[in-house]
Amino acid sequence: MARVGESLVSLARQLAGGIGAAVVTVALAHAGVLEPLETWALDRLFELRGARQPSAPIVIVTIDEASNTELHTQWPFPRAMHGALLDRISAGGPLAIGVDLIFDRPSSRGLKDDRALSAAVARAGNVVLAAAPTVDPQTLQQQGISLKRIDENPPLPTIRQGAADVGSVNVFYDADGLIRRVPLRVGVGERTLPGFDAALHRIAARAGLVVAPLPAAAEVLINFRGGPRTFPWLPYYRVLRGEIRPEAFQGKIVLVGQASKALQDFHPTPFAGLDGMTGVEIHANALDTLVSGDAIREIPRWVATLVAVVTALLGSALVGRLRALRALGAAVLVWGIPTLGAIAGFALGDVWMRGMAGTIALVLGYGSTVVEHFVREQREKRRLSRFFSPHVLRTVVRASDKLSSRRRLVTVLFSDLRGFTSISEKLQPEQVAAMLREYLTEMTEIVFDHDGTVDKYIGDCVMALYNVPSEDPEHAIKAVRTGLAFQERTLAAAARWEAKFGVRIRNGVGINTGEAIVGILGSRQRFEYTAIGDTVNLAARLESITKDYGASIIVSESTYEHVKGVVATRELGAVTVRGKSVPVKIYAVLATDVRKYPRAVLDAAAALTDAATGLVCRVGTVDISEGGLALADVPADWTVGSTVRLRLEKGALAIPIVAEGTIVWRRGAHAGVSFTAIEPESVPVVAEYVAGRKGPGPSTTR
Repeated sequence: MARVGESLVSLARQLAGGIGAAVVTVALAHAGVLEPLETWALDRLFELRGARQPSAPIVIVTIDEASNTELHTQWPFPRAMHGALLDRISAGGPLAIGVDLIFDRPSSRGLKDDRALSAAVARAGNVVLAAAPTVDPQTLQQQGISLKRIDENPPLPTIRQGAADVGSVNVFYDADGLIRRVPLRVGVGERTLPGFDAALHRIAARAGLVVAPLPAAAEVLINFRGGPRTFPWLPYYRVLRGEIRPEAFQGKIVLVGQASKALQDFHPTPFAGLDGMTGVEIHANALDTLVSGDAIREIPRWVATLVAVVTALLGSALVGRLRALRALGAAVLVWGIPTLGAIAGFALGDVWMRGMAGTIALVLGYGSTVVEHFVREQREKRRLSRFFSPHVLRTVVRASDKLSSRRRLVTVLFSDLRGFTSISEKLQPEQVAAMLREYLTEMTEIVFDHDGTVDKYIGDCVMALYNVPSEDPEHAIKAVRTGLAFQERTLAAAARWEAKFGVRIRNGVGINTGEAIVGILGSRQRFEYTAIGDTVNLAARLESITKDYGASIIVSESTYEHVKGVVATRELGAVTVRGKSVPVKIYAVLATDVRKYPRAVLDAAAALTDAATGLVCRVGTVDISEGGLALADVPADWTVGSTVRLRLEKGALAIPIVAEGTIVWRRGAHAGVSFTAIEPESVPVVAEYVAGRKGPGPSTTR
């Protein structure tokens, strides 16, 4: 159980960003903050699906600007005129007639006008009239009691007595101000009033129209067929004048309503946007939805909330498993699959799945985890920058498992300044600190340049590791090259310090290759990236005996096996170092690769003769010093350790230079030769040439 608990805690830490995103998203959804975004997405689904052909036989008689003009009558029209219109429509045999006009007050033209409309409604026998219930909150000031005054606003009894039904024309606005749903029934005090469209649905079904059953819900989401004029519009005045014959209404559901901007019966809807759709056409869309039985079905909100929680956690988990950019691609795929599913479900099955909560949760889960990882990486980089080079550091931070302690092959380098204790006694502490800071900075740069890892500083001693944290097949070679670079850089520093402080320094390096435990080690209070084991101890012992053998760099036999043929070495024999009972064979790295002499660029003809075979090779020259020279275009079979005779002539040389030497390093087609013997007459030639042309920079062939 303890392990399970630890695993859960570890998982929670990894998914902290996703968990936080899920909590925030659920809170926003519960508070209704996301609802405007969800309904906005619903409108986009309508747009992607496109308009549909209406299935119910619905026509709209519109009271528009043209009717006002043609009839020469101000609004409101006489009710007797409405009655005459109903007679014209009814003569064609419609299934039902819905009048989306409110007749809750007596006509200004007298009782006769109301009776004329009432008679026409009764003659038709299938007219549904409109009511507009309102709720008026009131407070009794003295008693402090809140009351609700409910007004049904029904048609006048005189008019409604012959009507087939009375329905509420009220519609619901969503939080963003658009109309997307209509009620099927409305509570008015102790009574329940049918919705206008539900009443027409019942009358049309009674007249023989095949319709789907009414949903049991109190309201439905309208499955809008399209924008304005999706249903046929017939102007009021043309029907009244007989320009449109009654046969046009046979077998139809006829809706009569306002379509004039001046009458302000326009409302925002998904297809119409803020420009609006007439109220009567909204009812036409709602009625067609009820007749067809294809109202938009909502997936329960708890399902959308659950999806949001899952996507938040998934977005966080992707960042933990992949790099940020790859995780972004995966997150887009995760978002795309349910989004395409939601589009298909809406277009093919009229199903609405709220998806914005999931989208926001995914973005928050991904984004918060990316930010958390970035902050953690920066913190880790600062902590580990003293160990690794910037190049290695990026890999280590992104793959922290590389830092776990484990046994592996490693090359360990120890470097120490000889005589630093006596130097510290001669100088002020501030001077010592400045010297040490300068020296360690330069040595660290060299380690990093050779893909090494700085394990620690021990006073003036530098401990470096190679082949960690990533595999490097040239780890031993790079460690030796680091030691050679240490020697050269130390010589340069020694010259500066001797001129400034009057002190001399030298550098000793010990290198060993073998298995060790490498990784994050230490106590709970303090830990560091290091290596432990006999391999480390032997490297330290080898560094300590460099002064005994007069060698700058000593490597163990195991390191020698990795570098032979590449680095020039000299066997020193076997030695029993402190702490070891078995003698260890050791080798000195030839320091001739360290350019400790002033050098000068040389452009001359050079001939190499192999001392063993007598083979002659023409090569190019790069630079020369009193200790040796760098050559170009050297064939690959002239390997490190080969003994050669050289003859340099022409170019800037007044007299040929003849010498013998050993190839001590190779870099591609370039090679370095250390002089072992120079003919007496050639010695002053080399010295004078270098003195006259020497340059301070390092050789480009190294």
